[in-house]
Amino acid sequence: MSKMKLKKEVKPKKEENFFQSIINTIKILPQAILFVMIINGIAIASFVVPTGSMENEVMTGDFLFVNKFKYGPTTPQVVPILNIPLPFYKFPGFWEPEKEDVIVFIYPGDRDEIEASQFQYYLKRCIATAGDTLEIKDKVVYVNGKKYPLPENGKFIPHYGDRMAGYPYGTTWTLNNYGPLYIPKKGDKIDINLDNIRQWDTFIRREGHEITIDRNSVFVDGKATTKYEVERDYCFGMGDNRDNSEDSRSWGLIPYDNVVGTPIVVYWSWDTDQPISNIISKLASTRFERIGTFID
Repeated sequence: MSKMKLKKEVKPKKEENFFQSIINTIKILPQAILFVMIINGIAIASFVVPTGSMENEVMTGDFLFVNKFKYGPTTPQVVPILNIPLPFYKFPGFWEPEKEDVIVFIYPGDRDEIEASQFQYYLKRCIATAGDTLEIKDKVVYVNGKKYPLPENGKFIPHYGDRMAGYPYGTTWTLNNYGPLYIPKKGDKIDINLDNIRQWDTFIRREGHEITIDRNSVFVDGKATTKYEVERDYCFGMGDNRDNSEDSRSWGLIPYDNVVGTPIVVYWSWDTDQPISNIISKLASTRFERIGTFID
């Protein structure tokens, strides 16, 4: 009786399995990044609150899911992980910013900057929209002559002194006594002249135009004019923590085009003062009571 020869099963080497796993991971990584970029641009994004300007509605160290669909999907602003900026386009949204909305927006830059020195997301409450007139009298906000109530979780710092507001250029307004300021809307015609052009210079340049002056006239794109037609709608953002907020009172108006979303819910929260290198202390600082908090 002949003996059957059995083939010995050759097990793949561990090294081959390891390298094959790496190759497979590299193959699917671009697809995963693309998927994250699409979802991040169209529907839901994640945002970490860096400052306490919106306390106590939103706390420093809160991780938020942000609804980006409401004000219009966008193309991805950066490549995830690599943080490489990309050309940006915002599609029309179903809604526009409204008073009392908490908004996430692309920071337009400091008062005198044509473009922000670095790409940043900011979080504030929209308290006035295009066509409104805003004024603050002894810390009380008025919009179109009507008192705008302090948000439910808003606050002032006891015995905190007043300080200069900064925007617009040339005023002596303070954070507590501000305005009245008209919020421009698309199609408005603004009077410009040698006396007020410094106030409107950055605004007009941000809309994509060149400003020059001589002793007699103001020139927009090389043409002498006394009127400028506004090309975008704007809103005014303030922090709920009124005394500890760098907002539109300091650096200026927010174009609707810059508003990318509104926060929905806190999905994680911890103390940002704890260094990530000390992971035990970092995890111990987790604010479990904040997780699941909806933002209003």
